[in-house]
Amino acid sequence: MNIKPIKTRKDYENALKFIEENFDAKPNTSEGERVIILSILIEKYEEEHFPIDAPDPLEAIKFRMEQLGLTNRDLAVLIGGRNRVSELFNKKRSLTLTMMKSLHKEWGIPAESLLST
Repeated sequence: MNIKPIKTRKDYENALKFIEENFDAKPNTSEGERVIILSILIEKYEEEHFPIDAPDPLEAIKFRMEQLGLTNRDLAVLIGGRNRVSELFNKKRSLTLTMMKSLHKEWGIPAESLLST
């Protein structure tokens, strides 16, 4: 298989097929080197053709709460009360910078996820 830029869906599928067939190729072999190079080309193609948007900030918060086993009560303590939680989840209030900083610092939610409003 010749390595060339991935320009079409067919090129992409062929590259994926090669990687699947040679996934266990030993490092420093011809196949192993091709797998590495094709992986980089595939990643570039996917970034251009299948972009992943940042999650909605409220969805990011809910997801993190689920991961950590937290409740709305835990969120209320962090951002300033039950009313704030209700207003946020009902989209009557936006996240403030102070709330974002707290969520990032205390729960490790990426700042990029909280800023994408």
